[in-house]
Amino acid sequence: MARSYFLLKSEPNVWSIYQQKKAGLKGVSWDGVRNYQAANNLKKMKKGDLCFFYHSNIGKEIVGIVEIVKPAFLDITDKKKKFVAVQVKFKKMLNKPVPLVNIKKNKDLIHLSLVKQSRLSVISIDSKSWKIINKMGNI
Repeated sequence: MARSYFLLKSEPNVWSIYQQKKAGLKGVSWDGVRNYQAANNLKKMKKGDLCFFYHSNIGKEIVGIVEIVKPAFLDITDKKKKFVAVQVKFKKMLNKPVPLVNIKKNKDLIHLSLVKQSRLSVISIDSKSWKIINKMGNI
């Protein structure tokens, strides 16, 4: 089965790539998502899928990669039991962060939801764009 790619946004003053790295191999629950489109992207994730880790608001840049270790399950922070979470573990840091401004300048990436729907917190990434961004991050 083919691997899928996504992007997860987090404010670094709330949860940073460095905290994610310290969480270890077990990883942490990626919860608190309350947007239906973002939640649908969480539901599409499978074990082994990879996600860019994006620092939003402060930095506005892709800084690392995390891996899905447990696919969608009921988000315990949702009292109405409508939304899901996934379990993610740290995979690697990008050798060079990829700022949003550089993504917007690349004509092959302007179709991404990261550019078109800037408030969406969980985004699907096509494999061609995944490769381009990895190259931009010196991976």
